[in-house]
Order: sequence, then C-alpha cells, then structure tokens
Amino acid sequence: MTPAIPVETANVSAMLARGRTLVTPVLRAAIDRLAPPMNTVAAYHFGWIDVEGNPSASDGGKAVRPALALLSAEAAGAAPEVGLPGAVAVELVHNFSLLHDDLMDGDEQRRHRDTVWKVHGPDQAVLVGDALFALANEILLELGTVDAGRATRRLATATRRLIDGQAQDIAYEQRGRVNVQECLDMEGNKTGALLACSVSIGAVLGGVDDRTADTLETYGYHLGLAFQAVDDLLGIWGDPLATGKRPWSDLRQRKKSLPVVAALAAGGPASERLAHILAADANRDEKTDDIADFDEEEFASRAALIEEAGGREWTSQEARRQHATAIEALHDVDMPAAVRAQLVALADFVVVREG
Repeated sequence: MTPAIPVETANVSAMLARGRTLVTPVLRAAIDRLAPPMNTVAAYHFGWIDVEGNPSASDGGKAVRPALALLSAEAAGAAPEVGLPGAVAVELVHNFSLLHDDLMDGDEQRRHRDTVWKVHGPDQAVLVGDALFALANEILLELGTVDAGRATRRLATATRRLIDGQAQDIAYEQRGRVNVQECLDMEGNKTGALLACSVSIGAVLGGVDDRTADTLETYGYHLGLAFQAVDDLLGIWGDPLATGKRPWSDLRQRKKSLPVVAALAAGGPASERLAHILAADANRDEKTDDIADFDEEEFASRAALIEEAGGREWTSQEARRQHATAIEALHDVDMPAAVRAQLVALADFVVVREG
C-alpha cells in the first residue's frame, strides 16, 4: 500500500504526483475500453499521445480532484487505494466537462496544445465526453458495494450541478447584468460541486457516515469557490505560458466572471465606463463584428478598467475568504494529522497558483 505523506514533508507536488502515479494506470485501462477512434481521441486529450498518435509526455493537468479523493479515503482511516475508483471517476467526469466546455466556449488551446474539437472535430469531442461520463459511473458501480452506490449517487448529483453551472455560465454571457451572488452560485455549481464530491468520495468508499461526508464536502465546495476565483483572475491577467490559453481569454468570450461582475457592482466612473462598453458589445452583430477579433490594446484597456473599478482586488479577497471557510470546515472532521496537513497545503496551493 502507498503510505501517507508525513506532515513534515506534506507538499502539493508530492500529493499531486502520488495521485497521478496511482490513477494513471487505472485511467488508461478505462480509456482502453472505448471503441476506436474514441480511445485514441481520449488518449490525445489526456496528453498520452500527440496528434500523430505517437507517445507523448504532454501536461495532463494538475490532477487536484484525484488527489483529493485519495486523501479523503485516508481521512476515513482507510488506505489511499480504497479511494482509487473514486479518484478515477471524478477525473473522468472532470475531463468530460472540459471536452464539452472547450467546444462550447470555442477554446482552441488547453494545456499548451490544440483542443480535441480543434484536432478531431466537434463530433468526437461530444462523443468522447459522453463516454468518459459513462465510464465514471461504470467504474464505481462495478465495485458492487453499498458504499459504491452511495458514492455513485454523490457523483451523479455533482455532475448534474456541474452541468447546471455550465448552463448558467453560457446564459450569463448573453445577459447585460449578473449580480455577484448569481456568479458565486454559478461557480459553486460549475467548480465547487465536483471538488466537493472529490473530497468526499474516497471517504464514502471507506465507509464514513453521511454527516462526515457532508462536512468534507463543505471543505471541497469552498475550496472550489476559491479555486474558481483564482481561475477567474488568471482568465484575465494570467500568463499564457502558465495557463496554456490565449491572453485575456475570459474577456474574449464575454464571460461574466467574478472580477467583471464585482467591477460592475462597485459603482464609480470606471465601473460605469465598463458597463457602457459591455452594453455596446451586447448590441453588436457577432457575425460582422466579433469581440474576439479586437486588438490586444482593447482587451488590455478593459482589464485596466476592471482593475480600476476594484474587480481584481475584490476577487483576490474572495479567494482568501473561501479558502478560510474551507479550512474551518476541516475542524469538524476527526482525521489523522498528516491528512489534515495535506488538505490544508492543497487549499493553500489553490490560492497561490499561477496556472
């Protein structure tokens, strides 16, 4: 069995590396179940092969969710391997959402290379995403235990909420105004729900009661809100070399992310100028005047207005608030000190990451 990382060496790199080491072989075996060409399309998405089908060592993502699932099994006093089916399942659902989101958002780059829909076409992006969702449920239900059934129900609920969040996100792009609470609710669904499930699913497979699982989910939910707040900052001001996306990516897509919504709610001259610009965007004919084709200076000017109105600072503070709430929830769960230290370290990583 893989030992827990001692408190004195609890660091996020080791946690994420352990998660990838344990999860990747099982994940590869799951992808091998898919019919061609979906198996190779999925392998490309995960970074295992390049466009030509040759083995690749591309970035497969941070694997935060699998790491949480393994830690949650240890929080229940079980070995990390007990949480392995849950870790694979949440990673499959997460990537199901990425495949569909990239297509819906028109994102051409993820993890520093072309997205699946760009390389293999929209049909394959949809089909492979659907297949990953089906695999996630299949892997859990194959365990055939009562606890596996409980874990599958939690994953199904989290997935439905994730889809709710994506639907809200798309709808908000077409609205002139979105308030801060609506934005937080959307991001709680889109990001918080699956992270919450990730940090409970291993514990559920380890046999914890629902009250303990719910408390762990509170940690994960607020961790997700902190994660998304930082993601929103990176979506405007992030370094493309770190994020793997185009500069000003969220502004190009007219996303009503937290910095934008907070800036619009702040009032004052900069907020009013930003509102006027966004209202003008909403009246444009997208077929003849696409905002995505604006020059870099225009996006830089909009980012400066958001910052001047206070949207950047408010979002940074919100990430710290959600981080503190997540840590507070851990006080209500009896768990080994080493596991608690790792969960705290992972939460700290979320609010300081650059990509």
